[in-house]
Amino acid sequence: MTALLRRTVLAAATLLALAAAAPLALAGNQKEEALADAVRLALSNAIKDATPPTPSFRNPSDQARYQNWLETMSYRLKRKLPDDQTRNEFLATVWYEARRAGLDPGMVLGLIQVESAYRKYAVSIVGARGYMQVMPFWTNIIGDRNRSALFNMQTNLRYGCSILRMYLDMEAGNLYLALGRYNGSRGKPDYPNAVLAAWNNWK
Repeated sequence: MTALLRRTVLAAATLLALAAAAPLALAGNQKEEALADAVRLALSNAIKDATPPTPSFRNPSDQARYQNWLETMSYRLKRKLPDDQTRNEFLATVWYEARRAGLDPGMVLGLIQVESAYRKYAVSIVGARGYMQVMPFWTNIIGDRNRSALFNMQTNLRYGCSILRMYLDMEAGNLYLALGRYNGSRGKPDYPNAVLAAWNNWK
């Protein structure tokens, strides 16, 4: 075996070992559905808004509640995201994007726990990407076709929260069915039950 071949085999073996050690992303296969033009336009507008995740508060008590939430969640998430700056930016963005979409931030954290185990660059076997395991076809339907942007934290969270909000509206507020639709498993209990159980960790 030549030195070059030996190095190639060693590199391939290392990559396989790393892949085997990494936890799998648990995303299902989100379905590409026919959307009404108004829905597509609303989703497109929702993800185009480039407003940075800067929270605003109506009064000091709201701000105090947010700070308490941020500190509590940061402590709970420290093992998964040990870097303080990364963890706090992630939590601030989750809170902002969830609230922007009318979702509970704790529920979004539970969904991310099930979907990607808080891994920014997670890719599922069906190609879903990032924290919220967004399928790349969404960038064709409502975005600018830039699939690599789904690894950007705010972009991924904005897509995921906006899509889940759309499914909630489609399902008349039924979270169980909306979660199933998000995962591509509508009507099956495993995924919604997993997210709802994970949500309890973040309440």
